[in-house]
Amino acid sequence: MSSDSNDRIKMPQGFWEGLRQLGIASYDVARKAGLPLTIISETTVNTAQYYAIWQAYSDLTGDIAQGIIKLATVYEVTKYPPPILATYHARDYRDALHRMARYKQLCPPEKLKMVEAGESCTIDLEWIVTDHTCPPLLVGITLAFLLELGRKGTGRPLIASAVEFTQPMGDVKALEAYFGCPIRTDAIGNRLTLHRQDLDIPFLTYNEELLEILGPSLDHTLHEHKVNRSVSDMVKWIMKRSLSAGRPEVHTVAKELGMSNRTLQRRLMDEKTSFVHLLTQARHEQARMYLADLSLDIKEIAFLIGYEDQNSFYRAFRAWEGETPAHWRSEHVER
Repeated sequence: MSSDSNDRIKMPQGFWEGLRQLGIASYDVARKAGLPLTIISETTVNTAQYYAIWQAYSDLTGDIAQGIIKLATVYEVTKYPPPILATYHARDYRDALHRMARYKQLCPPEKLKMVEAGESCTIDLEWIVTDHTCPPLLVGITLAFLLELGRKGTGRPLIASAVEFTQPMGDVKALEAYFGCPIRTDAIGNRLTLHRQDLDIPFLTYNEELLEILGPSLDHTLHEHKVNRSVSDMVKWIMKRSLSAGRPEVHTVAKELGMSNRTLQRRLMDEKTSFVHLLTQARHEQARMYLADLSLDIKEIAFLIGYEDQNSFYRAFRAWEGETPAHWRSEHVER
């Protein structure tokens, strides 16, 4: 795991307070995660530590679904960091979700992609840093918080239309009762689908004055955050998002970054790398991540990282690791 500035995640102190309210001691979580007790007072952690903390909480709760529901409902709005707090004072549910998707960029490691179509609004959860397997409970709590945002803001018992997860989530019946809809746990992505009409419901917590104070400050911080991220990081992140659709092209990535092909290639050269090198890195990192998921077979992984056939993937993986994907999996992944 990289130790650069892009691999720092703010750890809101409200998280530890939420655990305390559930009767879980912060030092038990730290010990379970194999981290020093000083981690409790740290304002930022790296991605590996962040995931370890969430996995420890998951292990201590026993059931993933119960851990999601308990923390989602006990968490006090006042304990949220400013980027998330601002969403609770939005004009309506739609405004809140758009603000959440925007300001989530300040709170990695995830990104939200929101699309409205027909009678539905889908929110896909994508991971910015993908070289560590995200604990299922963290995925669940992230989607649960989005529904809680609507429930707390509107004061209504809103329900989702559908919820999809890529991994098992424990007591599915409990989750279906919480979300108010069917839960799927073998999906290709993590997605919350809402009733589009609910997005028009005004927030009882709307606070225009507070938004006028928080908005400009958060927007400035977001701008600084984007400026400080290297082009290489952004290119690789875009590649990882789109690998399953085939080999990413320079012009496609350049367009998403709002620059010309020539400018993109010059910027990458300035950072002493290239589009082809980053593509190789992205595929290698994603391959290792997917191989850690025993529910995926080798042929499926080859497709997910943009190879048209399994043999091409085998040749590439041998060049990266010096062994076949199957052998690497047997050596590195616990069954």
